[in-house]
Amino acid sequence: MPDPYTAVGLIPTVRGIRRRADIERNLDHISHLLKAAFWLSSLDLPVRLVAIPEGGLQAFNDEVLDLDHVTYARECAIDIPGPETRFLGDLARQWSTFIMAQAKARHEEFPDRFFNVGFAIDPQGEIVLKHYKLSTLYPVEHSVTPHDVWDRWIELYGRTLDAFFPVADTEIGRLGVLMANEGSYPENARGLALNGAEVVYRASYPHPHTGNEFFEVQSRARALDNNFYVLSPNLATYYLDADSDTPIDTFGGRSLVIDYKGRIVGQHLYGAGSSYVAGTIDIDALRYFRTHAQWDNWAKDLRTEIFQLVYEQPIYPKNLYADRPPYTHGEFRREVIERQVELMVERGVYRRR
Repeated sequence: MPDPYTAVGLIPTVRGIRRRADIERNLDHISHLLKAAFWLSSLDLPVRLVAIPEGGLQAFNDEVLDLDHVTYARECAIDIPGPETRFLGDLARQWSTFIMAQAKARHEEFPDRFFNVGFAIDPQGEIVLKHYKLSTLYPVEHSVTPHDVWDRWIELYGRTLDAFFPVADTEIGRLGVLMANEGSYPENARGLALNGAEVVYRASYPHPHTGNEFFEVQSRARALDNNFYVLSPNLATYYLDADSDTPIDTFGGRSLVIDYKGRIVGQHLYGAGSSYVAGTIDIDALRYFRTHAQWDNWAKDLRTEIFQLVYEQPIYPKNLYADRPPYTHGEFRREVIERQVELMVERGVYRRR
């Protein structure tokens, strides 16, 4: 059974990339920030897990600048494994810690496409988990999801929880990924929980939704709903490109560590500067609670036959990008958002004003 340990979420300043080589500057910054965070955060309990928030390697210029998907896949997306994950693997070995992070990455079965991939690296520097983001930030994020290439994904990986909600069983607990907008949908968290997740990475989220408490409310609710820890670091200052001298607090802070009952056990509310958040993870306490509570270990009471009725009719179109690259911002609004709203109106779920 793992002893209690400290989990650290880095809050790095990041520079948007326009070519893959630009990632090196962000990685160098992360290495210095990790050293500071590790030293001070380990004065309480040993640090066994470090999380780098979504965007920490590449930022979000593919989204902000509405860049061409194919060009970004060729010039900016990484391979996992690859040089960037080897750099992080060296840090994991140096500090004897697990590292969880994210990157826009290619997949060998889908040429000229990139996915949004969360991953975990163990203290030996090995990749032990890869999760392909299931719900992108509509309408701006250009990443392909498994649902966008549904038929081919099922051929490759099967129609199982592991194919969509993978969990790594490690010496510090079972790790899962619930990136950014994925956490806006309770079903994504439930999929991880029913696959055994105990510590879940959920980062990042932009302002004004952080300032309006969406990020905190969702993260705490997912932790409470599913009785798992949520590690939710957010990004710090954003520079649009490698040479920019204009710092912008795009994300709004509110980095959190949340326990399995939805309680905040670590927080950093400020966002306009590099820092970190830390909190205690107690896997033994979580496991005891899950197997001894009578009421609020909720998953044991799921009436799945009833809930299946909610999802019998498909809503969001599968295979959206099976034969084409993702839409631009304007195309997505016209071809997807407006059609989805109309579908909900036709079904009587929404009513027009």
